[in-house]
Amino acid sequence: MKVVLLKDIKGTGKKGDIKEVADGYAKNFLIKNGFAKVANAGAINENNLKKESQAYHKEMEKQQAIELANKLKNVKIILAIKCGENGKTFGSITSKEIAEQLKLQDYEIDKRKIELSEPIKTIGEYEITIKLHPEVSTKISLQITNK
Repeated sequence: MKVVLLKDIKGTGKKGDIKEVADGYAKNFLIKNGFAKVANAGAINENNLKKESQAYHKEMEKQQAIELANKLKNVKIILAIKCGENGKTFGSITSKEIAEQLKLQDYEIDKRKIELSEPIKTIGEYEITIKLHPEVSTKISLQITNK
């Protein structure tokens, strides 16, 4: 029996897949528990429309990320932090502080998207990578100065 999976089923397939399974397995487990429905013409068509819709939305998210990346290319952030005599900071600069500075410049970036290889603990200029989308990332300039 052909079924359209409504949820990921380990050993059977992922959500949205159309699979050929045993009649008893389909009737007594998959359909009974709401994990699948019979793959008739209407169900297959609905499944295809959902896949197209999801692909369209993913592409729109990617396009928005590309637009934001182009805007962020020339952004420079200057953070003033209290430092000791040798240029070492008291504490470190985190992605949260960078995200707050970006917010002040009208860029809504989640702190989890800001990639820091290590905490910033000295004065100087840094290039920070921001991963806006799995396929789109950009770099911004960060300058740390003494208060």
